[in-house]
Amino acid sequence: MTIRHAWLDAIGVEHGFGMRGEPPPAGLLRPHQVHGRDVVDAEACRATPPPEADAVLSREPGVPIGVATADCVPVLCASRAGDLVAAVHAGWRGLARGIVAASVDALRRTDARAELVAVIGPAIGACCYEIDTPVLDALRHGHGDVVDRLSLPTSPGHARIDLAALTAHALEKAGVACDRIARLPSCCTRCDAQRFHSFRRDGAHAGRLVHHIAARVDRPGPHG
Repeated sequence: MTIRHAWLDAIGVEHGFGMRGEPPPAGLLRPHQVHGRDVVDAEACRATPPPEADAVLSREPGVPIGVATADCVPVLCASRAGDLVAAVHAGWRGLARGIVAASVDALRRTDARAELVAVIGPAIGACCYEIDTPVLDALRHGHGDVVDRLSLPTSPGHARIDLAALTAHALEKAGVACDRIARLPSCCTRCDAQRFHSFRRDGAHAGRLVHHIAARVDRPGPHG
């Protein structure tokens, strides 16, 4: 069973954060992920092969869109009306390159008045995610001193960092209100082998967790 979140349930959008062995929903539209900052519309993902991108947005009612991860940070976004949704794949490269800001910008271009809600799904935790100086420097270039506040030195040239917290910071910096950003609790993909795949734990043979969201089928009326 996928993991749901109460905020997205309240909005009325179908969604789920994937767990080990959970198949993707029928008709899922996904881009070809490349750890970049490009965002595409769901319609583009009907092409064969799908476009290279790390976020996808949609206004098509009931049509699931998604991303896959195996330690990177998944984000599911929705307007409070439920008529606009996005799925974002945010690994360290994507965070350094600005995938979160690009995704929020794309949502704003689609509907400048939309009040956005963002939920951060299962990802590798600060307990397990150690990185080196080149990665830290790349993240500092994109996010400044907050990277040092969210990291803990472990040895010369190495530190552990909370990627999900950095993603939350990037969402807030991009204009999503802090009280509309949520994280799933106790979801380190490397620690929890029973529920999650993890590249850091399982290596090149690791599976992938598929996360999805779809715009509301029963869109509210002008006073809904």
